[in-house]
Amino acid sequence: MKKQLVVAVTILLAVTLACEFTAPAAPAPASGVETIVAATFQALTAPAPATDSAPQPSTGLLPRALYFLNNDSANIAQVHRLEKDGKTVKQITFEPAPVENYDVSLKDGSVAYISNNQLYLVNEDGSARRVLVDGGALDENNPFVSLVSNPVFSPNGETIAYGHKGLNFYSLVTGQSNRVIENQIDDIGNGFLIPREMYWPEQYSADGTKLIITLGYYEGASAAIYYPASNAIVRLSGGEGALICCGETEWTPDYSAFYAASPSFGMFAAGLWRVDAANGKVTTLLSGSFEENPLHLADEPFLAPDGNLYYFYAVVPNNMDTPARQPLQLVRSAPDGITNQTVLRPESYANMNEALWAPDGSFVIVAMAQIPDSYQGGLAQLVYTDGSKGTISLVPYVSRIKWGR
Repeated sequence: MKKQLVVAVTILLAVTLACEFTAPAAPAPASGVETIVAATFQALTAPAPATDSAPQPSTGLLPRALYFLNNDSANIAQVHRLEKDGKTVKQITFEPAPVENYDVSLKDGSVAYISNNQLYLVNEDGSARRVLVDGGALDENNPFVSLVSNPVFSPNGETIAYGHKGLNFYSLVTGQSNRVIENQIDDIGNGFLIPREMYWPEQYSADGTKLIITLGYYEGASAAIYYPASNAIVRLSGGEGALICCGETEWTPDYSAFYAASPSFGMFAAGLWRVDAANGKVTTLLSGSFEENPLHLADEPFLAPDGNLYYFYAVVPNNMDTPARQPLQLVRSAPDGITNQTVLRPESYANMNEALWAPDGSFVIVAMAQIPDSYQGGLAQLVYTDGSKGTISLVPYVSRIKWGR
């Protein structure tokens, strides 16, 4: 995933870099693999329904405001908001340095974000900008040592979890910050340090009792479940080779588990996994490793309130010519990822970089890259799970899409 030290320590890029690397796999045996995948290929080449070109309604297209990163007129990345009407865009931040990442409070709509290695907070309309945490200047040889990253609001809006020399919690009630876990760093001499294990937050459960965190290493990453009330970490067990980290996770409605998926294989395997939040046990639902043929690829799983699992999926032969990016289709299944698996739409999604599900599972917003070699952001399209409905283009470019309130 990372071939040089300066790249290795930039752990926040782990997922993107992993997706770009695909090592050679063994040629497919002359068995029934082509027959197995024929149905998928046939569906992927089916004609797509026409894009919905009718005027969008003035209100109510989206259940909540949609936030995203995009460049401003000075070509600097800023936080923007797409209103519920699906067409009105407002710029929220106005920083002289790019906004790296951010989060939105579902309680009052305020936005916490990172720029110039500082954690800022602004009101919902972008007013009352203030600095909460200043990480100082970054060491160009060891930028991870003092990097401020990944602000995540607690569901009640009173706390912001973030990464800075470990896992931290900033109280908006008291104005105090508390580091609960220290990063583990090894000094290898000559001014270079190596992260043995680093910690930053990703996603709270909606009841606030659990927090998915990423564990970052010199090469690679994993996930764990942090329990704020007891200051306890539950590490993952099983699912060796699975890509479960770095924000690519989605809680179940009852917060007892979360799903993760990967459509690419390289340092990590492709597949679909379910993680028990109580004990960290990983269950492999679909798998696509070097040793398997065919490969089962999945992405962006979401267990909807209707009890069905929605995700993007493809099954392809494992051979030397298998490209890193495969076209996926939108499917629905039982929570096990297999039972009653049904293709919902004929379109394929080969250049999808992100997806954000509607809370009720009725649609998903995807960010589609304009070229295959682009692995960040893209055209925002609203894709209904009802295949009889057309796709709606929203914004020409979005990155790091999130729901607001």
